[in-house]
Amino acid sequence: MADQDTARAAVNRLKRARGQLDAVIRMVEEGEDCESTVTQLAAVSKALDRAGFVLISNGVRECLSDADGDVRAANLQRLEKVFLALA
Repeated sequence: MADQDTARAAVNRLKRARGQLDAVIRMVEEGEDCESTVTQLAAVSKALDRAGFVLISNGVRECLSDADGDVRAANLQRLEKVFLALA
């Protein structure tokens, strides 16, 4: 898993995204205009993406290397699968 500073940064981004999502839900419930709602929704999406990329970029060595530090094809496939999950 990510080091403590990276994990804290990711958690902060996720909490910010949660707050933004709560705002989007409120906007929809209150019938706010479409443009503002979609703009906020895009901000939520971007915050989630960034949190995921922060975690992945920090864990690339962990994902790619086995216990001996060797890079293996299976690990490359795992990393590709994780990246594609964010696409």
